Amino acid sequence: MNEAVHPAPATLTQDEAFARIRLLRSPNIGPVSYAMLLARFGTAAEALEALPELGKKGGRQYRAAPRDKIEREVDGVRIAGAKYLFHDQPDYPRLLGEIDSAPPILTWRGDLSLAARPCVAMVGARNASAAAVKLARDFGQGLAEAGFTVVSGLARGIDGAAHEGAFPQTIGVIASGIDIAYPPQHSDLQERIARDGLLIAEQPPGTEPRGSHFPSRNRIIAGLAAGTLVVEAAVKSGSLITARLAGEAGREVMAIPGSPLEARSHGCNHLIREGAVLVQSPEDVAELLTGFDGSPRSTFREPSEQFDFEPSEMAEAEPADIASLLTTAPVAIDELIRQSGESAAAVQLALLELEIAGRLERHAAGRVTLTPA
Repeated sequence: MNEAVHPAPATLTQDEAFARIRLLRSPNIGPVSYAMLLARFGTAAEALEALPELGKKGGRQYRAAPRDKIEREVDGVRIAGAKYLFHDQPDYPRLLGEIDSAPPILTWRGDLSLAARPCVAMVGARNASAAAVKLARDFGQGLAEAGFTVVSGLARGIDGAAHEGAFPQTIGVIASGIDIAYPPQHSDLQERIARDGLLIAEQPPGTEPRGSHFPSRNRIIAGLAAGTLVVEAAVKSGSLITARLAGEAGREVMAIPGSPLEARSHGCNHLIREGAVLVQSPEDVAELLTGFDGSPRSTFREPSEQFDFEPSEMAEAEPADIASLLTTAPVAIDELIRQSGESAAAVQLALLELEIAGRLERHAAGRVTLTPA
């Protein structure tokens, strides 16, 4: 191992850190299944040993990620000048850790303390109007001056303007590996943020951005911040996905209103109609988020219902027989628990076995489906 893997004091050894990376990179393992495996087996090393048997119970043969692949990844993180951050390390952002499917492992460059300050996410259209770009830059500057860290996704348009306005008090969350600049025209901005702000990636180094990575990136943007501000966006856009994720996490959702004649304003106006808070100045945002206590003023999407259980329950549970309740149509996990009459831990364990076997897909808002044949 090397300096890229920075274990938590006294609790996470180098070998366990390596095992955690290998576990998360293994087939069909996502943030939810990773957390379930740690809860059931206690360590990633024990979970890795159990994976073939769990896959067999789910109906498929299973092989974990090869060790040499993880060794190459760790070398790539080191070469990029980045470090790993694990979900239970002291510096892991508190608000991010509270969301469903919080990323178990991140890579980062820059000033990690920026994530410990009050954060506000700013998102919007890539093809934003000139007026909206200037507005985003002004809001970014005003919020940074008010003591906030501005979080965005380094995309063209609103994202880039928000970063520029708040620089260096800004966090860039990317959908690629920590060593890949995307979009290419923001390579200089991304490097500046990595040097003087904070750059965060969930994907392994060398990973090019794909369409499926952007919703995952959006959940990190929303999760880091007490509130998400949409500056300008169409109704069907990634920015509104970020806003929905923020609402489901119980965070503040804010939007700047625009002309009903401008299609790029329809998303913001829709958010406001659905319960987001209308804001017109950085001072409005600061007032909403200063001392945020987890009770948003916005009513845009209530947090989804959760069925919690203790790790000890997961360790002792026997999987429920729920396969017959699942189809390719999304169903909420809480509905599976109600209909099966089984405990939350037993249902989650059954889902875990199906997921490891590649027979289950997880979706937003705690919904699951069988994988299409």
